Amino acid sequence: MSVQSFQSRDGLQIAYQKWGETPLPVVLHHGFTADADANWVATGVVDALLASGHQVIAPDARGHGRSEKPHDPSFYGEDRMAGDIAVLLDVIDAPQIDLVGFSMGAIVSLIFASTDERVRRLVIGGVGSGVIECGGVDRRAVSNDAIIEALTVDDPSSLEVVPAAAAFRQLADALKGDREALVAQARSVYRGEIALGDISAPTLLLAGDTDPLAIRPQVLADAIPNGTLEMLSGNHIEVLGDPRFTQSIVDFLA
Repeated sequence: MSVQSFQSRDGLQIAYQKWGETPLPVVLHHGFTADADANWVATGVVDALLASGHQVIAPDARGHGRSEKPHDPSFYGEDRMAGDIAVLLDVIDAPQIDLVGFSMGAIVSLIFASTDERVRRLVIGGVGSGVIECGGVDRRAVSNDAIIEALTVDDPSSLEVVPAAAAFRQLADALKGDREALVAQARSVYRGEIALGDISAPTLLLAGDTDPLAIRPQVLADAIPNGTLEMLSGNHIEVLGDPRFTQSIVDFLA
């Protein structure tokens, strides 16, 4: 494994990890407050893909992990992160990739796949009808205001916050995240239509059966021309631990 970085279109240093060497890399994009290690290494996804003969590339999104973390909200939003994926592919000279994104990373991946033809196969998780009905991540079960409150309060145990918002704070603290940078992303979350009908890549949607951020996932799967849905067990965090999550990714990209 090697850790490298590139400069984004707006001058930020974006870090990424790289494992293996094959002509068709799998690019993994993590969720909000997480990083590549938390979403993909610790869950066994990277090891499973390597065992199946894939090259794996996992960036840390701006504001997360090893990447640069400005506190200005104008540097954030999933559309800017999709632009970072485009630059990454230019840097590694990849004419085609398989792309996997979870939660925030799923929005990034959908935006990218709807505008760039370099995606051979697409896997998204942790999202549902909110992509269409909210224009991005589902803000009905947990609002951006609740997330911002959870990230900014000095003592989260003293405040009654929405459980899903509290989980983001717990993860940010566990990973020693830059909470000001995470708040900047929360203030700039993508709110717009994604041209799902323009996604030509066969797409697998993985959704937890009790995930409040992935409700009615069939609505989303039906809106993607070559979309299929697989239901798994668990909420937004637990679904990553369902063994079928990793195996489904490996099988779909085989």
